[in-house]
Amino acid sequence: MHWLWVFVIGLIVGLVAKLLMPGKDPGGFIITAIIGIAGSLLATWVGQNFGWYQEGQTAGFIASVIGAIVLLLLYHLVKRKTT
Repeated sequence: MHWLWVFVIGLIVGLVAKLLMPGKDPGGFIITAIIGIAGSLLATWVGQNFGWYQEGQTAGFIASVIGAIVLLLLYHLVKRKTT
């Protein structure tokens, strides 16, 4: 049941990030959820390395959205250079 919630929250985070980030973004709802989950993992990792979160704590919703936006921005930069 935990992984179902991770997927659902990742989908919501990915959708919010796609709405806030201008431009054409990759994939359907599975890719959107993966971007949201990866954004949350990125925000958690950065937060723990900067001392904002203790060991075992995860990033909140806003930090997860920011992480997903960073990933989408990186995607746009890489895509622009390859085309």
